[in-house]
Amino acid sequence: MESSLRIVPASSGKSATIKDTANSFGLHDTLQYGPRSLAAEIQTEGNLRHRLENWEATQDNLKLTLERNLLGMHAPMRRLMERKIIGTTPHTLSAPQTNVHLDILMGRDETIDAADVFLSRETGPILDVHNEIQKKVCT
Repeated sequence: MESSLRIVPASSGKSATIKDTANSFGLHDTLQYGPRSLAAEIQTEGNLRHRLENWEATQDNLKLTLERNLLGMHAPMRRLMERKIIGTTPHTLSAPQTNVHLDILMGRDETIDAADVFLSRETGPILDVHNEIQKKVCT
């Protein structure tokens, strides 16, 4: 957990270098490598994509940092331990694609995502609660 109060993810650092195309004077060798193009040297996928990929982690980090500043170090540590315990515990009676307990601890219990609606039941195992209960009782 990084202690920062960032609301949006940090922008990725863009760098342009001529190390591969430099001559003995440290300058770009245009005759051998062609004209220099900064757009070709910067190999980033874009700022928006980076923000979207890291949005949830940044928001979670912000909430944990605010909780630490308000309540003390024990509060975010307890929340992270609960998440780890719930994430590693197998839940046989719930749908195999979802973890409702972890959604509640992460604060995503009131949101509906595409994964909540389209569970892709045709590829997963058939959920039969009655058989699961009978297996637990009989063993």
